[in-house]
Amino acid sequence: MYKRILLPLLFRFDAEQIHHFVTSLLKFTLAIPGFRWLTRRLFTFENPRLEREVFGIRFANPVGLAAGFDKNADLVDELACLGFGFIEIGTVTPRPQPGNDRPRLFRLKADQGLINRMGFNNKGSRVAAERLRRRQSRVIIGGNIGKNKVTPNENALDDYLVAFHDLFEVVDYFVVNVSSPNTPGLRDLQEKGPLTALLQRLQDENHRKPAPKPILLKIAPDLTDSQLDDIIDIVKTTGIAGVIATNTTISRENLTTDRAAVEAIGAGGVSGQPLRQRSTEVIRYLCRQSGNAFPVIGVGGIATAGDALEKLRAGASLVQIYTGFIYEGPSLAKQICKTLSEKVA
Repeated sequence: MYKRILLPLLFRFDAEQIHHFVTSLLKFTLAIPGFRWLTRRLFTFENPRLEREVFGIRFANPVGLAAGFDKNADLVDELACLGFGFIEIGTVTPRPQPGNDRPRLFRLKADQGLINRMGFNNKGSRVAAERLRRRQSRVIIGGNIGKNKVTPNENALDDYLVAFHDLFEVVDYFVVNVSSPNTPGLRDLQEKGPLTALLQRLQDENHRKPAPKPILLKIAPDLTDSQLDDIIDIVKTTGIAGVIATNTTISRENLTTDRAAVEAIGAGGVSGQPLRQRSTEVIRYLCRQSGNAFPVIGVGGIATAGDALEKLRAGASLVQIYTGFIYEGPSLAKQICKTLSEKVA
């Protein structure tokens, strides 16, 4: 029913407006007595075979919701009813910022993809932290952190440290986002020198805590093999917990959407099915070249259980969905988990 009836109706409206409408509706509906229990019954699949221990955290299942869907930790309790083993909030910056001008989220229907240039629109790390303190569910939470647009790269560390400290007590792991294409100059921080310095400083702060949290790095799919080799060296040098592969791509190759329509959309990162093959290639390369030295969370183009299996067989320890969740509907995590329980030991 979702794909035949609801999706065509929702796609008649602006993508960002519909996102806010649907999330508000979800929050309203699950506040009705009994509806939260019913939603869990409909959209959650539990099986001990799905449990995973990765970077010291026990996950009920390996299917997570990627950053970007719940930027401000508004919907953690509601999304926890939809079968996710973990939810990543953000990207969160220290100070609130509006993001880029609208429109900034576009559908590529023929490709089952999206182009976004949101620009880290969020209400700031303190707001997200306060909302997480009030949550009721115990789902695993990742905190995806970035720098404010107005902060120059030479001062980026200060922003990451503020967000890190604000969220430390309320998240289970951190993700350092230096790979979004929608903040000018941000991807320059992926270069070996500045990235090593940034991650090492965060690790130093982390190890000053009584109970350090896993820190992961989210990387772009557009890196060369040489740059991926640098990522492997950086992870080993700094001792961070792992990598999330991958963020959105700036490439416009292999799209079936009319070229003129894509050009009219303009800048932004592509997600969804057009990213599936490249993200899997990056996962496989990292795992093989490093000798599986660290965990990788696979994200990019997962719309079916088969797509999730592809990422896991390439070496990923966990997977995340986002664009596939929009195109396939709220039962996607359950569908993936059910298949994984049958095929993955």
